[in-house]
Amino acid sequence: MLNFNLLLETGNGSGTWGTLIMVALMFVLLYFFMIRPQKKQEKKDAEMRNSLAVGDEVTTIGGIIGKVISIKGETFVLETTREKTQIRFLKGAIRSIDVKVAEVAAAIAESKTAETAEEAPAEPAPEQNTEEK
Repeated sequence: MLNFNLLLETGNGSGTWGTLIMVALMFVLLYFFMIRPQKKQEKKDAEMRNSLAVGDEVTTIGGIIGKVISIKGETFVLETTREKTQIRFLKGAIRSIDVKVAEVAAAIAESKTAETAEEAPAEPAPEQNTEEK
């Protein structure tokens, strides 16, 4: 185990350098274990909120699930039920985007191209010349 007394008492009985090193080490550890991951998460959340589009299905921090029907500045309108109940929220109230309309559209387009490729008639095989000599 590391003896901290040896680190703190370097030189002529004064432990100022050891203390300064320990404080600096604590700040470095604080940065790498708390501040840096929090900044990364904040950046990821801001990116998610900025990518919000009309038609996306989202969940709010209050647990309300619905479809985005309009976006204006820092707010958006969420449609929640079959009766088309509309509620206005701040973008900061989004917990997650559950279904992105762009991803759904891409999946539909991909499936349609796959269907048309299957339905296309196969090219006839070239005739083989089977003449006997």
